[in-house]
Amino acid sequence: QVQLVEAGGGLVQPGGSLRLSCTGAEDIWNIDWYRQAPGQQQRDWITTVFSDGSTNYADSVKGRFTISRDNAKKTVYLQMDTLRPEDTGIYYCHAFIRTVRNHYWGQGTQVTVSS
Repeated sequence: QVQLVEAGGGLVQPGGSLRLSCTGAEDIWNIDWYRQAPGQQQRDWITTVFSDGSTNYADSVKGRFTISRDNAKKTVYLQMDTLRPEDTGIYYCHAFIRTVRNHYWGQGTQVTVSS
């Protein structure tokens, strides 16, 4: 059974840092992070770490966020630096498993950037 669990959200001042984690990530899966801003229904893609370790970022977070994975711990991390108020939202971990053609989401973790 696929279960992704996020942790690490919280309240931080502008310019601060947080590190999110997503456990349950098998090493053959590409793992994404999405963000759902307040009052917004859709989730916006922000970054992906591929099974080979390569990464991709949305322009809005490039240079400030870093995604990484520890396959031994089945965990993907999202290091968020120089946080801005517009980074506020619920952060979701996501995987699309091709063998079963299904999307899997974690429960989300709240990040609030405010002074």
